[in-house]
Amino acid sequence: MLANHLTHLIETQGPVDLRRLAEHLPYEWVERTVQATGTASIRRRRLPSEQVVWLVIVLAMYRHWSISEVLDSLDLALPNDAAPFVSKSAAAQARQRIGEAPMAWLFEQTARAWTAQDAAHYAFKGLSLWAMDGTTLRTPDSPANREHFGAQGYASGKVASYPQVRAVTLTAIPTHLIADVNFGCYDTNEMVYAKSLLPQIPEDSLTVFDKGFLAAEILCGLTMNARNRHFLVPAKANTRWDVVCGTADDARVSPQARKKCPALPESWSARAIRVVDARGRERVLLTSLMDRRRFKPADIVACYERRWQIETSYAELKQSMLGSELVLRSRSVEGIYQEIWGALIAYNLIRREIASAAREARLAPTDISFVRALHTIQH
Repeated sequence: MLANHLTHLIETQGPVDLRRLAEHLPYEWVERTVQATGTASIRRRRLPSEQVVWLVIVLAMYRHWSISEVLDSLDLALPNDAAPFVSKSAAAQARQRIGEAPMAWLFEQTARAWTAQDAAHYAFKGLSLWAMDGTTLRTPDSPANREHFGAQGYASGKVASYPQVRAVTLTAIPTHLIADVNFGCYDTNEMVYAKSLLPQIPEDSLTVFDKGFLAAEILCGLTMNARNRHFLVPAKANTRWDVVCGTADDARVSPQARKKCPALPESWSARAIRVVDARGRERVLLTSLMDRRRFKPADIVACYERRWQIETSYAELKQSMLGSELVLRSRSVEGIYQEIWGALIAYNLIRREIASAAREARLAPTDISFVRALHTIQH
């Protein structure tokens, strides 16, 4: 039933018809993208900038196809009887011509619009739900990529076979839409990327973090600078705090953290919730949701468990959509940035379509298979 419903929603004439996806990403948005970033085509080309933007997005959806196959099968180039096919070199030059900027701009605009569509519908006691987590992407081993991005080093002195991109994402938990992202060199600490995402978290929200983000600079930065923004994070084994009353606790901010960020308080308060998992192991969750009547422990634990679904979204992006042998194609640094932005837009497009299908079928977006949706769109 689910498969039939989703197939019915994707009413296309095979992979040559992108009209269904264009309902979520109208031509006017793409046109505004190239105008806002100064990359609009001045003279008539087989691949004008607007078509190149679509090419970069669709390349992520058809990872198993070459650029030439994508161009020919999806009819992305403008018609020309004298030269019916676009050469691979012409496509590469077209991608170089527009660069990274329009893809980054388009991701930001679409992510903001698409996540806003479902925030109120899937709220948790009046709070929108978000998750922040980190991941890595492998790039082809070109000298430019290795010099710019770097790679993981091991205690033995060996270095990973492929350069790697480090990324931190802010994801809407109910729909798995990626709301914001920061990525770049592998050697840059995740905390640096995470701090830049804090301003994008809306008010009246709950953000669930992995324990690696348990730091005063992150959690206080979230709650101090906006109204009604809350956190939920598991405590580390070495986390220390003073019990103030009942389940409310004060954790001290280290002198090193206050030296780095003088605006931090000497201590910060959190509510500690002790839970026991299926294996009998005790875990402590720390949250800024202090109202024990409104936010019961069972509700908070359920919110934290939903965070683990975000791990699957990385697998959907890197393995299901992009293929896991070599995650990215480009051998140039700018090409990698452009490709990542395009892949994120493509992933969100699929997730946007899943969310629309779920609303019509009165299901949760996570009840619909990402792989099934991807294959339906492809074929």
